[in-house]
Amino acid sequence: MDDEYNVTYITLTGHVDVHKHRYLYFFILFTVYILIICCNFTIVVLIWIHRNLHEPMYIFIAALLINSVLFSSNIYPKLLIDFLSEKQVISYSACLLQFHVFYSLAGSEFLLLSAMAYDRYVSICKPLQYPTIMRKTTVIVFLILSWLIPACHITVPAVISLNMKLCHFMLNGIFCNNSLYTLHCVISRSRSIFGIVAIIMTGLLPLLFILFTYTRILVISYRSCKAVKKKAAQTCLPHLLVLISFSCLCAYDIIIVRVGSEFPQTARFIMTLQAILYHPLFNPIIYGLKMKEISKHLKRLLCQTKRT
Repeated sequence: MDDEYNVTYITLTGHVDVHKHRYLYFFILFTVYILIICCNFTIVVLIWIHRNLHEPMYIFIAALLINSVLFSSNIYPKLLIDFLSEKQVISYSACLLQFHVFYSLAGSEFLLLSAMAYDRYVSICKPLQYPTIMRKTTVIVFLILSWLIPACHITVPAVISLNMKLCHFMLNGIFCNNSLYTLHCVISRSRSIFGIVAIIMTGLLPLLFILFTYTRILVISYRSCKAVKKKAAQTCLPHLLVLISFSCLCAYDIIIVRVGSEFPQTARFIMTLQAILYHPLFNPIIYGLKMKEISKHLKRLLCQTKRT
């Protein structure tokens, strides 16, 4: 606690040998962060400038990639500062903000993947109704709700936590996630209820909807001609790979708090870094390689770059 400014500081104790390898950590994460920004925005710009990519599916992909950049920007700048600092600390209010943005954007990812699953369902299972259902207004509403609903749900637990008394000031992690709850003196029932509602509304229900939707697509594709099967495989497989990747990240985030101190510090540090390293890079790689139209424009861009 800093009495002069009346600011509560939290020490992040999840770092391993940061004083010994600070410049190595900084170089690796700075490089990855630049790659995340460049790779994601390259595909976003391709979707923006090419009119044949101005379709709901590609708009949702662009939104998902922007979400990945925002997700990374919530974590990486503070991590990079911590690697070069003598003490890895964060104010409690900043920690709550990071917590709020982290879970809001995580929920947005699930909802965006749900919107993409619905888009694929309509495109493959109801192709004649697709232009009527997936209008520009519908896409805009889906995008707004995908970012607004999780933000509203996570705001309540964050505000409740803001007014709760702290008994501990050392957070076993390298950024503020749900380990934050271990710092409080008492467990708030209302916060737990709102937290469970947030998980169900922004995580579990979207996940079940996605699985149900892709199951329906699989069943209908199996009964259809070869062209429909090929279309389903080409457009749905990348979304499923991204879903599996992000679900693993979320599962790790939940499990690591439950395991707590029983998990070795070094292993925890390495796995946390892997979780925040690979997923934001995984999205543009998958969509850049697996989505035929995006891949085509990406190859043209690379060829033009080589010629110049």
